Amino acid sequence: MGKKSRVIEKDEVVIRFSGDSGDGMQLTGTLFSDTAALYGNDLSTFPDYPAEIRAPQGSVGGVSGFQVHLGHSEIFTPGDLADVLVAMNPAAVKANAKSVRQGGTLIYDEDNFTDKNIKKAGYEADPLKEEKLEGVNIIAAPVTSMVKEALKDFGLDPKSVLRTKNMFALGMVYWLFDRKLDYTEKYFEKKFSKKPQIAEANKIALRAGYYYAETIEAFTPVYRVNPARIAPGTYRNICGNAATAWGLMAAAEKAGLKLFVGSYPITPATGILEELALRKDLGVKSFQAEDEIAGICTALGASFAGYLAVTSTSGPGLALKTEAIGLGVMAELPIVIVNVQRGGPSTGLPTKTEQADLLQALYGRNGECPVVVLAASTPSDCFDYAFEAARIAVEHMTPVILLTDSYLANGTEPWRIPEMKDLPDIMPPRPAQDETPFMPYKRDEKRLSRYWAIPGTPGLEHRIGGLEKTVKGTVSYIPDNHELMVRLRAEKVSRVEEKVPDLKVTGHESGELLVVGWGGSYGYIMAAVRELQSEGFNLGFVNFNYLNPLPKNVREIFSKYKKIVVCELNLGQMANYLRMKYQEFTYLQINKVQGLPFTSQEIKDQCIKILEGK
Repeated sequence: MGKKSRVIEKDEVVIRFSGDSGDGMQLTGTLFSDTAALYGNDLSTFPDYPAEIRAPQGSVGGVSGFQVHLGHSEIFTPGDLADVLVAMNPAAVKANAKSVRQGGTLIYDEDNFTDKNIKKAGYEADPLKEEKLEGVNIIAAPVTSMVKEALKDFGLDPKSVLRTKNMFALGMVYWLFDRKLDYTEKYFEKKFSKKPQIAEANKIALRAGYYYAETIEAFTPVYRVNPARIAPGTYRNICGNAATAWGLMAAAEKAGLKLFVGSYPITPATGILEELALRKDLGVKSFQAEDEIAGICTALGASFAGYLAVTSTSGPGLALKTEAIGLGVMAELPIVIVNVQRGGPSTGLPTKTEQADLLQALYGRNGECPVVVLAASTPSDCFDYAFEAARIAVEHMTPVILLTDSYLANGTEPWRIPEMKDLPDIMPPRPAQDETPFMPYKRDEKRLSRYWAIPGTPGLEHRIGGLEKTVKGTVSYIPDNHELMVRLRAEKVSRVEEKVPDLKVTGHESGELLVVGWGGSYGYIMAAVRELQSEGFNLGFVNFNYLNPLPKNVREIFSKYKKIVVCELNLGQMANYLRMKYQEFTYLQINKVQGLPFTSQEIKDQCIKILEGK
């Protein structure tokens, strides 16, 4: 046994696993995250997928990464710089060297640092010298050769042996953070229940990495991150796509409706369709359509038939669904359209994140065509806003667009599973069956929502559709009637405002600077603002989740600050929207369009410049 390492207690640490897309980095990061969550840490993760399905092995374009930020206190983001980087090849170093904190640790598989792989990654000779990593604690581990040695008499083919390399690396990290192997070993037993040899091989590789790290403990400090103080309850680690799916299922149950999803698979939204397709036991009906238009049209048909209807997509698919969304507005049918935003336009950056579909969601249809637009802020609150989107759609008889993004969809965090009894009931606006004749566009006086009659109900026969109608459901080309119906549909959406909660300010409720965000940039802005406040700066922060209609107290809050800056992953769509709505204020901007989320430091640095008048 070597000399005992220094134990460094930290409030939070960031670990990044990186390697070829075939190296299993996503699984490695997920297993580490789940173990940290079971230990009691708060955490946030960021899986970073290569855009190419089969990028050349060893190339920078084929690097797959998974970052996890875990802490003893509340965690808002997956972190900026990594305290520990695990790199399975030179390309992983190339892609991540600038993301390692000074004084951090780099663990790399020295067996993969061959001349061929070094050149393929774009280096001349020594990647570590070329990246100037002198301030980083370097651990060169012969991962590949040690896995081969550990499994040499196990009877596996060479390819299967090499597939356990990621577990050797994971074992090293488990030792570095004093984590137990139990959860991961049970995962192997369940995952490979029909292939016990594979399960045992992964266990051996995991333990080999753990004990290898123990033998070299003198070369590195051990990090200890104690459990976080969290509210009691049942928790699970959840990603945004899964949370969205479960929020929709909870809404269907509270509304007393069956759930239908009609979708075409598209990155990064496919996980919602996959999650819902698994839940036949909860009465979900799922349909994988041949294209985006068919997906939303089947959902509209299901809505007409009395289902809670959903369609999921990303930016390019939202464009294709445009005409059918207009049909939903004209027919006044409840439907939830989930748009998981990604880098665009066109195919763009299909595995990367962006917030550039806001104006498309707000205005991207022909004619006067208002819909309710919401945006989720964290992976776990995708549940809350999916539930809320369904509630508004049903109770107000209108399409609702829910915006998430690739970062939220794939990122994970601990989620306290709610009790169904604590969720509000959802009340579909049903007509009285003794009402004759039934008028399909007669409205509830308070909400202006029409009543939802199910086809086949005696006495409630009616016509709806894409042509302009009268209150009776008859086609009308009368100019005054068209204007009346257009204004009624707009007013119906506007009245949703009555249930929209007020914006809440984090930090100073008046002062020098108000930082404004919306949707998935919440965590990075919150982390930056908290740091600035702790350093004595006078600023506040608001994050928008209700985008149409906006909260009622926006003007009141904006008027209390000398300067307003809007942070978003686009070139200024929210800033321009606010300029249209509240013209009396001046809006500064912090923008990023790189397919990556903000870092807290980026936002912090820009805010300091604004506060110092630079």
